[in-house]
Amino acid sequence: MLSRFPHPRPYALAAVLSLAAFVTGCGDSSDGAPPAPAATSSEVTVPVSAVTTTVSEAGSEPREVVRIAPVARQEQNVVLTTRSEVFQQIGSEPRQDFSTPEVTLPLTATVTQAVSDSAPSTLVDITVGEATSPDPMLGSSLADATGSRAGLTIGPTGAISALRLAPSVETANIARSAIEQAFYQSVYRTISFPDSEIGVGAVWQIHQQVMSAGVTIDQRSTATLVSRDGDRLTVDVRVEQTPRESVWMLPNGQGQLDIEQYTMAGEGAVTFDPALPLPVDGALVLSGDQVYVDPEGTTRLAQSQVDRVEWHSPEN
Repeated sequence: MLSRFPHPRPYALAAVLSLAAFVTGCGDSSDGAPPAPAATSSEVTVPVSAVTTTVSEAGSEPREVVRIAPVARQEQNVVLTTRSEVFQQIGSEPRQDFSTPEVTLPLTATVTQAVSDSAPSTLVDITVGEATSPDPMLGSSLADATGSRAGLTIGPTGAISALRLAPSVETANIARSAIEQAFYQSVYRTISFPDSEIGVGAVWQIHQQVMSAGVTIDQRSTATLVSRDGDRLTVDVRVEQTPRESVWMLPNGQGQLDIEQYTMAGEGAVTFDPALPLPVDGALVLSGDQVYVDPEGTTRLAQSQVDRVEWHSPEN
């Protein structure tokens, strides 16, 4: 079965092996993704945490309730590009690079179920085209991932409640992990719309909890509807993440680290067409610094990272 792909934060899991000197029982190293088992054609569905929205400004007239509601059999071609730059330093040791190479995924999305009185969500099937990466090893591995599939369950507000992944049988582990991470990053950078009527200038807050390998992250976004061009809506967004706990429990009983510092924030803009299931254009960049300390306070793991998610339509 396909492994549940890793949550993007904290990436400090990448240094678990190096932390063995001061966290008893640490044994697995990772580049932000745990080692994946052999490739399989089995599909796995991963739930996505719920989203709440609160409107602070309704915007100018005319106002309307925005609904992402494409019709059945609607198709869309879009390109998703992601990258994560992660640098870590344990104590006075040399700084290490655990970055995830850039990956570009041409996607073909098809609506298999439209929202109706009997169906509260849109179901979308996604096929991955010829994925690429500037990293030679990853780029070569992605060649066999063509035809891998994914799927989304999307509510009328645009909130995603489930992600389905089914790599092609030929997909190598390194390519599968990169594709999983790309989809995960995009899902948790999705903008959802409020249930009430809004117009240009509207401002609303989006709250979502992100589970990250032992830490619950509060993700709070402020969205602003900056323009409407025909059916297309452009939304500016500012994102801030904060941990709900002061301790990071390492997975598999490997110990714990105190969270001494945690900053992660960013901004971007995304353009939507409510008649299409995925964004048609946009970019969002988050960056920050984190510091984790062993319970005795003798060793620190410092981390800095930058996450990038971009969407564009092939015709743009």
